[in-house]
Amino acid sequence: MAQLSLLFLSLFLTLISLAPSGASISSCNGPCRDLNDCDGQLICIKGKCNDDPEVGTHICRGTTPSPQPGGCNPSGTLTCRGKSYPTYDCSPPVTSSTPAKLTNNDFSEGGDGGGPSECDERYHSNNERIVALSTGWYNGGSRCGKMIRITASNGKSVSAKVVDECDSRHGCDKEHAGQPPCRNNIVDGSNAVWSALGLDKNVGVVDITWSMA
Repeated sequence: MAQLSLLFLSLFLTLISLAPSGASISSCNGPCRDLNDCDGQLICIKGKCNDDPEVGTHICRGTTPSPQPGGCNPSGTLTCRGKSYPTYDCSPPVTSSTPAKLTNNDFSEGGDGGGPSECDERYHSNNERIVALSTGWYNGGSRCGKMIRITASNGKSVSAKVVDECDSRHGCDKEHAGQPPCRNNIVDGSNAVWSALGLDKNVGVVDITWSMA
């Protein structure tokens, strides 16, 4: 009887060892079916665990960020709430039709813009056609008070005044209302800018072009 029990126990342990483990976690370049199979901040890309390009982590490629178009490469990373974001000291070159991402910002006191605008140390009404530019485009405040021309993919365009910096180097603190650093190609527009372009601000991010007016 004891021998029969040992036989069943041995068979049971063998079956367990052969069963696939659903809880196995893969590291860089390990096999995966979805992001739950990957360790930490890695995601599943084409069956392998890798860095999330949207977050900007560089776990699988060391700490050197990938080169960016326009000759403006990340200067480092900033970790916010467990996620890593690239930081930038520069932005792509400004042309007569500069590609950018339009985001929405609340320039009023208590809004998601954080502190007062960099250019005049004031809060602004969201009914004003105003924008904040990524650090490189803000250029140390040299574009403060100047007008830029923004054109949406629907053909509509609007002129808006630069009043603030969309900080590409710092973030995740009270001054920045807890927001992560901006990408290096952001035009952060008020509600009035979005409305003038006939865009729904709830979309969050849209492709635009811009130039100095």
